[in-house]
Amino acid sequence: MRLSRPSHKSSLGRVRDGAKVGKEKPLPPACTGGHDIVLVTIEDYICCITRLQRAAGSRAVWELIPSGLCFWCRMRTIVYVDGFNLYYRLLKSRPHLKWVNPLALAKEILKPPNNVIKVRYFTARVSGRLDPDAPARQQLYLDAIAGVPEIEIHFGSFLEKPKYAGLVKPKLAPGDKLPFLRWPDVAYVWKTEEKGSDVALASYLLLDAFQNNFDVAAVLSNDSDLVEPIRIATQILEKSVGLLSPVPSPTPQLQETASFIRHVRVSDIAKAQFPNPVILPGGKTISKPESWTEPPTTTPI
Repeated sequence: MRLSRPSHKSSLGRVRDGAKVGKEKPLPPACTGGHDIVLVTIEDYICCITRLQRAAGSRAVWELIPSGLCFWCRMRTIVYVDGFNLYYRLLKSRPHLKWVNPLALAKEILKPPNNVIKVRYFTARVSGRLDPDAPARQQLYLDAIAGVPEIEIHFGSFLEKPKYAGLVKPKLAPGDKLPFLRWPDVAYVWKTEEKGSDVALASYLLLDAFQNNFDVAAVLSNDSDLVEPIRIATQILEKSVGLLSPVPSPTPQLQETASFIRHVRVSDIAKAQFPNPVILPGGKTISKPESWTEPPTTTPI
């Protein structure tokens, strides 16, 4: 459907699904998510044609549109959170911030036009081999986020197995001696790895794109394995897919492929904490693990 620019600026009338008020022009389905909504002013026209620019983070374009004029064309946004990537990049060294609400974090990072309708959270159940209390702490957190209707949890698997691994010989200064009479070539170690989350994240991103479940997607990860699914979604399916980077310098391939980039800052996480305790819909309360209440060890950025 072609979008015609209004010939003059009319006063803003009431706009609702199926309504025809004032000097109206139909918005294309891509701007409305399939709803029958009409265009009544020049501001509405700007709001529609700049949808992708605003998805890419153009603050100047967003400021052109007076507040309240585009409440009906906020972009349906789905956020895909790589739980372990977020944990190891930003949370492991900051236990006081582990009680983070992924939905609140997404809303904190993204712009007002992004209507976050769903957060897909990808994780795996941790092992208690080294820390017997870890599974119980994780379950408390999973129960807390499961109580948020907009969050859907997807589980991969956490694998641990002993295996031989090669050892790197240390670089010694002239005259230094090896700590062993003979430096071993291999050692028998515990190998831990999380499997399946990256594949699941890529699969759901493409499924949602094919089914037109979102106008904008945002992926919180720095995993280079996600480059190809993001490329398919952006270049072939012509969807806007942004990167929410948990590191200051994202993987170059992800930077090149993503439609836009936002950086996840410690200050964003601090603002997106669950209350303590969390009250679930049925009335049950969940308290933050005591070991997650330690004082900050680093200065927030």
